[in-house]
Amino acid sequence: MQLENKTSVKNFQKDLITWFKANQRDLPWREDQDPYKVWVSEIMLQQTRVDTVIPFFNNFMGKFPTIQALARADEGDVLKAWEGLGYYSRARNLQTAVREVKETYNGIVPNTKAEISKLKGVGPYTSGAILSIAYGIPEPAVDGNVMRVISRIFAKYDDIGKDKTRKNIEKMITSLISHEDPSSFNQGLMELGALICTPTSPSCTVCPVQSHCEAFKLGVQSELPVKVKKTKVKAKKLVCGFVKNEAGEVLIHQRPNKGLLASLWEFPNVELTEGTSLEAQLVEFLQKEYHLNTSVGEEIFHVEHVFSHLKWNVTVFEVELLSAEKESNNRAKWVNRSEIKQYPFPVSHQKIMNFCLDF
Repeated sequence: MQLENKTSVKNFQKDLITWFKANQRDLPWREDQDPYKVWVSEIMLQQTRVDTVIPFFNNFMGKFPTIQALARADEGDVLKAWEGLGYYSRARNLQTAVREVKETYNGIVPNTKAEISKLKGVGPYTSGAILSIAYGIPEPAVDGNVMRVISRIFAKYDDIGKDKTRKNIEKMITSLISHEDPSSFNQGLMELGALICTPTSPSCTVCPVQSHCEAFKLGVQSELPVKVKKTKVKAKKLVCGFVKNEAGEVLIHQRPNKGLLASLWEFPNVELTEGTSLEAQLVEFLQKEYHLNTSVGEEIFHVEHVFSHLKWNVTVFEVELLSAEKESNNRAKWVNRSEIKQYPFPVSHQKIMNFCLDF
């Protein structure tokens, strides 16, 4: 074990922080240590690449520059600003938590682990990131990059997909973290994992903490970290209708308030069952769900979208409205080309919209 005494820990801190300050990327949420900006950026960065997040972050801050602005915003506007990032529950949780900060903490993000952890959607990583980066409090912030770095530094073969491993790594970082500059220390670990200690082909020859790394010493850095593969993603086949009326308006539908992609808008679609053609199932679904008599035309688009646990395979048909009964679905709307752009859609249905509006 390389980090076996206080001197080696101090040297590790110094090497990491010195490297970070000289090499950190110029990112918009690093312009200051505003806890609100740190919070938003960390929520956006979960399972999303930095380069992807930057324009979303800038746009979001342009629309909701303060806690007060986000707290009073309409949820639909927030989801629209989040459109394309995925994991929409994070946006809803963020707004819920921000409203609590406004009401309970006078608009100031709490600076204690106990209080900040009560906020909806704020887990151990996010709370650690906010407390260390914005407030300079020595709390661990363990994300995927950090788990990879620490697994290699200590040559640990524990499965990083397990919660127990994450908690053990939190304990390790608690013993390593700089109390003088926890912000640079935690960001340094994250940056090291993003730029140097990458998942494959880590750049060990230029690593600032190579001399402290047990995996490098043993020559096993390419074997770490260990992550057991998850269960195979379930595939679901869907048929979708791009339904137009005589006025050229398109039918869209709002998903339920809870569950996958809650409250987002989509084009009418139904999961396929065996034994009946796609066209017949679509006609039956539109009649039963929306009380529409329709004629299904040709297949015009096909899209696949993979979630963490699910894969959508969607076939889209052009559909002509023949007639509509008086009774209708209260979560459905007819919208024109300009109106449809105002509604937040999941990525798969954004692709359908962008293609079919030009069809």
